[in-house]
Amino acid sequence: MLFYYIHQTICGELRTIKSDKQLLKIYDGDEISSAKRIFTDLVTMPFSAIVNGLRGYSGRYIMNSSLSDVVYESKGVALESVNDAVGATSKEYSTTNIQVENVDEADITKTDGDYIYSISDNNVIITNSINPENIKIEATIVQYDGCIPEELIIYKDKLVVINSKNNNSTSYYSSRYNSNTVVKIYNIENKAKPVELKNYELYEPYYTSRCIDNELYVIASGNLKKEQDVVTRKYREDNKEKDIPLNSINYLKEVKTRTQSIISVVDLDNPKSDVRINSYLIDISNAYVSENSIYLLNTKYDYDEDMPKIRDLFGIKGIIGVFTNNYDDYSSGYKTEIYKFDISKNGSLSYKAKTKIEGRTINQYSLDEKDGHLRIALYDDDGARVAILDNNLKQIGISDYVAKGETMYSSRFIGDKAYLVTFKNMDPLFVIDLSDETKPKVLGELKIPGYSTYLHPYDENHLIGIGMETEEVVNRNSSGKVVSTTTKIIGMKMALFDVTDVNNPTQISQTVIGDRRTTSAILTNPKALLFSKKKQLIAIPVNNYNEDFEVSSSSDSYTSMIDSYKKYNKNYVAEGYFVYNINLEEGFKLKGIITHEKSLKNKYNTSNYYYNNSKLLRGLYIDNNLYTVSESAIKVNNLDTLELIKEIKIK
Repeated sequence: MLFYYIHQTICGELRTIKSDKQLLKIYDGDEISSAKRIFTDLVTMPFSAIVNGLRGYSGRYIMNSSLSDVVYESKGVALESVNDAVGATSKEYSTTNIQVENVDEADITKTDGDYIYSISDNNVIITNSINPENIKIEATIVQYDGCIPEELIIYKDKLVVINSKNNNSTSYYSSRYNSNTVVKIYNIENKAKPVELKNYELYEPYYTSRCIDNELYVIASGNLKKEQDVVTRKYREDNKEKDIPLNSINYLKEVKTRTQSIISVVDLDNPKSDVRINSYLIDISNAYVSENSIYLLNTKYDYDEDMPKIRDLFGIKGIIGVFTNNYDDYSSGYKTEIYKFDISKNGSLSYKAKTKIEGRTINQYSLDEKDGHLRIALYDDDGARVAILDNNLKQIGISDYVAKGETMYSSRFIGDKAYLVTFKNMDPLFVIDLSDETKPKVLGELKIPGYSTYLHPYDENHLIGIGMETEEVVNRNSSGKVVSTTTKIIGMKMALFDVTDVNNPTQISQTVIGDRRTTSAILTNPKALLFSKKKQLIAIPVNNYNEDFEVSSSSDSYTSMIDSYKKYNKNYVAEGYFVYNINLEEGFKLKGIITHEKSLKNKYNTSNYYYNNSKLLRGLYIDNNLYTVSESAIKVNNLDTLELIKEIKIK
């Protein structure tokens, strides 16, 4: 069996498009490749059935379809700890929870200590918070022409608004995946009268963004578009439509796709200068950005190495081979392609290298760069492990597998350690030593109920895990025979781990929140976390939705699936902001809950969640005041007592 596969592509293999005819050929070639793939699948289907039979239906070809995979494999837009900051103002205030120091990430709410910037429907709201007892809306920036604000970035006296623009699509799915990315940059020296300095539109959906010093990087990715036998390569800048130069569209010969991923760069110190457009014909399913590099990842199920070529299936040799080959030698499963781009030279962007590795990542926290080397946590059917790659993406070392047959739910790199959480029936927290890059070593393991979808450093010896608490349920038929086991979620959970003894990590505190209906934005987007060790503060938004989540561990019973659907009729309760004291002596201690809005009941006694809710709830502090921000309101509460100081309605 192939244990590990990695392939490096040198920079010289990156090519640029020479003509529109060549671009059309690549576009049509992908169409042909797709048709060929379908034909190959049909021809090899009997062979696949035989192989699966000989393997005893081991599940090597079956995707894990648990709800948790669907939720937590989503776009990895996640961020690191919230730091105390002191800007132009002398006030102490919280900042966005980012992953990499000095690499700012966009969010739905930002503050500079005197003003709060937030999103409400199609508007960007600037709120004057200089006097917490008299907060007021200073300005409302309306986003016109079908633009829907997604995220914000603040840089000095510049406000960046990143929008999605509906392409006149009739369905939500179509509009989400065929939308354009519109970036607007405002001068906010006068907060009451923002002035637009620049706008540009990428004709692909928004993926992610970063701001490093004065350089703004916005990444958009989507399908190339063809009109009348010509592949369009347009973008719009300052209301003028332009062509992406052919020599700015790059591809790799062995990568066949019609997906265009655009990395745009703007100098925020000189925003009226031309935006720099870099186009790459690659797919994206994850992204990680350090101070010096951008890593774009594409994970896919690798069929090409799974089945023999069609010509090998026919004839005496092929027929005999079906029954004599060792099919474990075929390397099937998920592979992750990693593309590295150098951004270390004054914002200039250059392609560095490509590699391909077995397994898949969860989100951006599955990656970390240290001393120019990439550490990456991956998982597949054989378990989870960590690989270390050098500056050119050549493998330096790789750890042993842990937790065979389990799904990896979270990972975090802190210094010379990696922390992995996997889950099936219990929640193992693994500690991996990376101090010897050539020999990453699994040190310790802690097993507890539930799982963590996000890990956050408390200090160098302690770790916070946020996820779900579970209990195992054994299902029996009328004769008492065990027909399935399921792991049922019973509530949200925050836990505090002591990893001082890396060989024996321990859980020193935990708190369970709500019930099986309870969820939170923090589970999929760590930007929702507010944490300050100095202030002994941790706070998260919490929702109760109208459905229960269950994670199946093993089941041969159709009845258990039906039973789970019967529970999907619970009412939405409310969205609140849960505020805790946290320290090593007392663990988590709930201070209080700040509720922004409760759902209303109609005459049928069902909740109107989709039409009446306080979406986009975030929390931040300025000095000793806690601000909670939603689309509909902003509240100011005393951070010590949580006494309400002021509330303003936005809509």
